Amino acid sequence: MNTPYYYETEAVVDAQKQAAFMSKVYGWMFLALIVTGLVAHFTASSELALQLIYGNKLAFWVLILAQLGLVVGIGRLLHKISYPVAIGLFMLYAGITGLTFGGLFMVYSQQTIGITFLCTAGLFGSMAAIGYFTKRDLTSIGSLLIVGLIGVVIASLVNLFLNSDTLTWIITYVGLAVFLGLTAYDNQKLKYMALALDEESARKGSIFGALTLYLDFVNIFLFLLRILGGRK
Repeated sequence: MNTPYYYETEAVVDAQKQAAFMSKVYGWMFLALIVTGLVAHFTASSELALQLIYGNKLAFWVLILAQLGLVVGIGRLLHKISYPVAIGLFMLYAGITGLTFGGLFMVYSQQTIGITFLCTAGLFGSMAAIGYFTKRDLTSIGSLLIVGLIGVVIASLVNLFLNSDTLTWIITYVGLAVFLGLTAYDNQKLKYMALALDEESARKGSIFGALTLYLDFVNIFLFLLRILGGRK
């Protein structure tokens, strides 16, 4: 007689745990986006910063490699580092991304960047909601999206040598579709991951989740910015 009530209570507890975890994930993600935006704006308004970053190819590529290193490092060392260190590394990554994004203001108008950000937020939010609330298991779709992501990366590297406009646009639209799909997939994955984590693991996991969704958001923004154009 008490069994239905027990399962109903358990479901409520699980839902609360998932909601609490995802609120932390989005809190850290939004903070990282704010850091990136502020640093990008400062960089774009500083002639010295622009000269140091874009006047020296070595400096620019050092920043790119630092971004890559931080993403890999956070992912692989998360279980070994402390929670405050994980936060610091994530915010450092967001700041370095802001440094490299400062150059966008030299290529695109502020209006275009603002509109693109709003469009990105709308698309990201829609796909995030689909991933969180859908009852369909997105695991198989996620596997296809990972393959698509690998294809986009390989095609982008090849296009560095080919410099093909046609291939560039194919990569842009396919890349946008891949990251929109990954947004839904990652939200569902994080939602269920919340149930398997203890309190300490959940704290660190919220940083990893925030980084994952941050990367989805940023890549959607970059692909959309290329599509919307509006170069100065």
